[in-house]
Amino acid sequence: MHDDHDQERNPEHDTVVVERVLAVAPLRRRLPWVASSHSRRRCCLSRSRAVVEASLRLVVPEARLEETEHGLVATGEGWYVLNAREARWHHAEGRPAFCDLEGDQSFPQLGINVQVLHAGDAMAMYHWEADQEDFLVLSGEALLIVEGEERPLRPWDFVHCPAETKHTIIGAGNGPCVVVAVGTRAYADGPDWGGYTVDEVALRHAVGVEKETNEPRDAYAHVTKREPTRYRDGWLPE
Repeated sequence: MHDDHDQERNPEHDTVVVERVLAVAPLRRRLPWVASSHSRRRCCLSRSRAVVEASLRLVVPEARLEETEHGLVATGEGWYVLNAREARWHHAEGRPAFCDLEGDQSFPQLGINVQVLHAGDAMAMYHWEADQEDFLVLSGEALLIVEGEERPLRPWDFVHCPAETKHTIIGAGNGPCVVVAVGTRAYADGPDWGGYTVDEVALRHAVGVEKETNEPRDAYAHVTKREPTRYRDGWLPE
């Protein structure tokens, strides 16, 4: 019977083998991708599968824009592009024109709208919210009432209201004031969303409540409800 283990070893051969192993070992440490062809194929397949799965997860559908008598309205979830002049608006005499960018849905994480205020129009009753709100004046002039103080606003003024900041914005000047408003919605739908507080400055401008409440229907009981409408020329600057 032939048995390789019984054969006499060649010392020179052993020396060559050891030298080759020592020469390759550092290379494998330096180049971790040096592996058998089977391992490389398996690695490539795993990476390809991961890329495909990631691509499938990243595909977000486009939402449909529905034409209504009052303008385009986004329906369903998904990304979309909507021009403010073509969107549905809400308006009533003595109240700001409100551009309905969200459509029939309410974004779950961030609310956003465009409002056009004429002199004396209040964006909202003086209030505070448990969520952050921010405002950017695009054109025109306005008056900010914040924490019992008055601050004039002009184009490109940015107003940051951390959670619980009491505030409102009133139109001022001779022409319309366009403001972009955004706010997070962690507490927007719950009973702890915020409230309307009594403030002398707000009352002086007729935008404050006489009794503290967190019920919007009480704070706006005397205010005309805005109705859907199409965009009107002159609301937004060219």
